[in-house]
Amino acid sequence: MTHKATAPGLSLRESWPALPLSEWSATRDTLHMWTQMVGKLRMALSPYLNHWWQVPLYVSPRGLTTSAIPYPLGVFEAEFDFIDHELKFSTSRGETKTMRLAPRTVANFYEEFLATTRTLGVDAKLWSMPVEIPNPIRFEQDTTHASYDPEYAQRFWRILVSVESIFKEFRGKFIGKASPVHFFWGSFDLAATRFSGRRAPARPGADRLTQEAYSHEVSSAGWWPGGGEIAAPMFYAYAVPEPDGFREATVRPKQAFYDKQLGEFLVPYDDVRNAANPRAMLLDFLQSTYEAGATLGNWDRAALEVPNT
Repeated sequence: MTHKATAPGLSLRESWPALPLSEWSATRDTLHMWTQMVGKLRMALSPYLNHWWQVPLYVSPRGLTTSAIPYPLGVFEAEFDFIDHELKFSTSRGETKTMRLAPRTVANFYEEFLATTRTLGVDAKLWSMPVEIPNPIRFEQDTTHASYDPEYAQRFWRILVSVESIFKEFRGKFIGKASPVHFFWGSFDLAATRFSGRRAPARPGADRLTQEAYSHEVSSAGWWPGGGEIAAPMFYAYAVPEPDGFREATVRPKQAFYDKQLGEFLVPYDDVRNAANPRAMLLDFLQSTYEAGATLGNWDRAALEVPNT
């Protein structure tokens, strides 16, 4: 079977569009708050799963979705649609409600969000304080973030579509415990994680969320649109606990480097998207960083990996 580097019907440029942070950071910040509202709703109503796997969103054919969430009247789904630019709620009772994605304050969006969920009978107590960002503002008080550029929101989603398919291909080469490929609305990144099967040492001082997320040895990789001191989209990879020699390991492609502040290997998204074969370059990064962590960490690779892949 051959693999195409682009999605059917899309050119390489369209499947791997430019996403300069400087041109869409205001939209990203607003969208980040909107996804946190939906994510908090999913977290409040979904049964607990290890490593907080009931929390993330998933890439869908039109955007990002919660998947089915139980509520007293059945199940419902919330999906960000970056083609028609709306947040759509669907229930097992046949009901649908939509909210427009357009320039509007977080406070205004949150007010409609609560009214819409109440109309559908979706009742949950939400903590309105955003997480994992500096200087958070409660949703109901946030009139600062009010930007939405549909072009860049759609570029963001198209990147997720391209990256997710490659992450899933990589995940299929591992027969040990592995996470879904999922989008974390707190850190605003797409991630996939492999597990050695062994418990990890406790992390002194870590909060409950972090302790559970890293309760076992992991090799994790993802894509992040950038933020803070990292002013560009990046692919990343790390190991927890980090084995001796990991940061000095030779990984591929040649553009990859270890960031001591983050404790992760990084490769710029722009280097991948501009490559002759983005899929091959990304798979090289995923495989080489995993091999570095698994080999140095003495994982039982023969028992965990699909042979001859």
